[in-house]
Amino acid sequence: MADPYQNSYHHGDPDGYGTYGEGGQDGYGYQTDYPPQEEDAASDVTEGHDEDDQMYEGEYQGIPHPDEIKAARRAARTKARTAVDAMSEQEELAEQYEDIIEDCGHGRFQWSLFMVLGLALMADSVECFVVAFALPSAEKDMCLSNAEKGMLGLIVFLGMMFGAFIWGGMADKVGRRKCLIIALSINCIAAFLSSFAQGYGSFIFFRLFSGIGIGGSVPIVYSYFSEFLQMDKRGEHLSWLCMFWMIGGIYASFIAWGIIPRYGWGFSMGTEFQFHSWRVFVLVCALPAIAALIGLMFMPESPRFLLEHAKHDEAWMILKQVHDTNWRAKGEPERVFTVSQIKTPKTQEDEFFEIQSSTGTAFQRWVVRTVTLVKLVRMCLCDCVLRVQVCLPMFVMLCFSYYGLAVWFPDMIKHLQYEEYESKVKVFHGEKVERFHFNFSLENQVHKGGEYINDKFVNIEMKSVKFESSLFEDCYFEDIKSSDTFFENCTIRSTVFYNTDLYEERFIDCRMENTSFFHTKKGCHLNFAEENDVLIYLVSFLGSLAVLPGNIISALFMDKIGRIRMIGGSMLISAGCTFFLFMSFSQAAIIAWQCLFCGVSVAAWNGIEVITVELYPASKRATAFGLLNATCKLAAILGSSIFASFVGITKVVPILLSCAALVCGGLLALKLPETREKVLQ
Repeated sequence: MADPYQNSYHHGDPDGYGTYGEGGQDGYGYQTDYPPQEEDAASDVTEGHDEDDQMYEGEYQGIPHPDEIKAARRAARTKARTAVDAMSEQEELAEQYEDIIEDCGHGRFQWSLFMVLGLALMADSVECFVVAFALPSAEKDMCLSNAEKGMLGLIVFLGMMFGAFIWGGMADKVGRRKCLIIALSINCIAAFLSSFAQGYGSFIFFRLFSGIGIGGSVPIVYSYFSEFLQMDKRGEHLSWLCMFWMIGGIYASFIAWGIIPRYGWGFSMGTEFQFHSWRVFVLVCALPAIAALIGLMFMPESPRFLLEHAKHDEAWMILKQVHDTNWRAKGEPERVFTVSQIKTPKTQEDEFFEIQSSTGTAFQRWVVRTVTLVKLVRMCLCDCVLRVQVCLPMFVMLCFSYYGLAVWFPDMIKHLQYEEYESKVKVFHGEKVERFHFNFSLENQVHKGGEYINDKFVNIEMKSVKFESSLFEDCYFEDIKSSDTFFENCTIRSTVFYNTDLYEERFIDCRMENTSFFHTKKGCHLNFAEENDVLIYLVSFLGSLAVLPGNIISALFMDKIGRIRMIGGSMLISAGCTFFLFMSFSQAAIIAWQCLFCGVSVAAWNGIEVITVELYPASKRATAFGLLNATCKLAAILGSSIFASFVGITKVVPILLSCAALVCGGLLALKLPETREKVLQ
């Protein structure tokens, strides 16, 4: 039988890439002992240290040395390998890579990468909140209809869905780091341009591309970070990474509360260009993505990805960098990176075709490479469609219920506020007002069958005002700022509207006789400072903060109780929590049940992120994660649309739907294979 490996990669020969040593056990070119040194050899770093200084502190307490634990774990894996008649190339590479990562240790390098990738995950979280927080002001600035507001909220998730699909597939062929840099760059540029977009069409276009860019964050971040973690650290530290999603929600809530109500934080150039405080908020929301982008410039590519694509030299250098960075930070710079050779599988069939520089023009070579890349990504996606069916139902159930309730909670609060506001409406019947100067604001009023003769409405605000079957004769309207104000079945004679925002859509079935409109304002110009309710920021802040206990618990126990129990238990308990929603009769009660639900369900999210990277091999990990994440966004769109349609109608349907989805997802999760002691393939 032919050797399944080709071109073992060697390091350590002073004359070049010769054979360094004979390799370790089971054919691994991996040494666990340091290379012998000459008797007279001395190191400046170790000079002055004697053997007693290096004694392990726990020796007299019966605590095993970490190196002994590592050696025992490796011996157990070696014994398991010998019990198997034949291992595949990928399995042998996975075992060897796990041994290398263990010897590199866990330290400064992983924590640096943790912070950078955490910022990228934080940017994904912020993106989900941007439109929700900016919309109350943006709808006034651009006078959006209900349909336009709905599309604006939908377009972000559509962009993130396509982004996860595209960047996940690309990351397995082009590289994790490179794709994440490109994706974050698109997000930053689109977010910047959207803050200056004045029209609804241009704004929604840039938010779509912003979503496409940030959509690659989740599948790439978890795949990237997991390939620098050893098996016993993977579950815990991937769970800690999930905490940045919570931090993103808190960050967005704080800056929204601090910026948006400050209407003076902006400028305008006539009526054609407005840059109000909500646009400043959109700009500031791009800061986490910019910070992550800068940090990624100093981070290396995943060595596991490089080994999959036969880039041995680069992988070896990065692994040595990880090893040296960690052990220097731990005060042991004398430790030597003892890997002599890394065996990698044969060149994969889906490798890029190398094009010689003499073949065709530069443009032709670029076209061939691009077409080849598209074909390879498509093949990988088709292969992953069958693979993701293991996790797909669980993903769909959790996303449908979680995002559905995430929309339902604030919408229910707004509905309760609206009911309370409507209960205080003042209704005036058949009033007759002549030669009166209205110089005070009108709010939450309905005027039916009134007559207004020779009256003046000057420099006032009208909020939630409706005139029904009324007569306006010889009246004068000037400098009117209005919101939710309408004239229905009214007769308007010899009346002048000057510098108002009362345009045609505000007059429903009205009869105009000798009426003039001058300098009608574009957009809605009601004072934003009074329109922004800080409650929406408080609800989001509390909902984000409520997941902190769940994040901590899941991180501490992910490797102890296992991924399956964590996911199944969290989803089933969350299903039970949904029944408390039947007791949500006030705004405070809804906020309390929202915090409870978010705090419990976050453990399921963390478990799903961990098990997804562990179930799929390195060559298809990001692609599979991207497919699942894209499906997640589709389920989120369906859930939010369905749940929002029942607000103000009934609570029963949303509660039963979310409960049923969580129970089904939890039971399906319990049937998944446990992966906590599985080497990352």
